[in-house]
Amino acid sequence: MNIAIPIFDRLTALDAVGPYEVLSRLPGARVQFVAAEPGPKRTENGMLALIADLALDEMPNPEVIVVPGGFGTRALMSDQTMLDWLRAAHQGSRWTTSVCTGALLLAAAGILDGREATTHWLELETLRPHGATPVIRRVVEHGKVITAAGVSAGIDMALMLAARIAGDELAQAIQLGIEYDPEPPFDSGSPSTAPPQIVELVRRRRRTLA
Repeated sequence: MNIAIPIFDRLTALDAVGPYEVLSRLPGARVQFVAAEPGPKRTENGMLALIADLALDEMPNPEVIVVPGGFGTRALMSDQTMLDWLRAAHQGSRWTTSVCTGALLLAAAGILDGREATTHWLELETLRPHGATPVIRRVVEHGKVITAAGVSAGIDMALMLAARIAGDELAQAIQLGIEYDPEPPFDSGSPSTAPPQIVELVRRRRRTLA
C-alpha cells in the first residue's frame, strides 16, 4: 500500500510525523514523503527538515493521501502544481486525509466541497468559502475523506484510518506499540477548556508567526 505524505516548507512536523508513525506500522505499508521538488522541507521555525524522496508526479496514484498542515499551506492554496496533484490523486485514492491546516489544501482543491470537515480551531472558518462545512470535532470522517483538527489530532486520525484499513485489533496493537496513552498535565488542549488568557495568548502568537 502506497501512502503519500506531501510536504512543503513551513510545515508542522507532528502533522506529518504523527500519522507516519502510525501508518508505517501497517503490514505492507510504504509511506513516502513527496513534494513538488524532492529534497529537504523545513518546518515553520526552520529548526527541522523532513526529506521528500519523490516528486509529486513520481507518485500519481497513492492508495492513501495524508496532507499535513503548517503556515506553508497558505501559499499552496493557490499553487496549481499541488492542487492539481491532490485532485488527480484523490480520484484514485482509497482514502484522502488531512491534519490541521492540511484541510485548507483539500478545500482549495475542491475535495471538501459539500462535506463536513475540521481543521485547527483558529482556521475553521477558512474552510467555509471553499464549500466545506466546518465542524468542531477532533476527527471528521465523510466517505473516504477524513480530516483531523490541530497537530496532535493527526495521531487519532491515523489510528482511525488504521482501523478502517486493517481492523480494530491491529489499530489497537499499533496504539499500544507506540504507547499512545496521553495524560496531559493541563486541560487546555481545546479553546473550550483552556483559560481565556491562554486562548488569547495563542491567538497573538499565531498572528506573529503567520
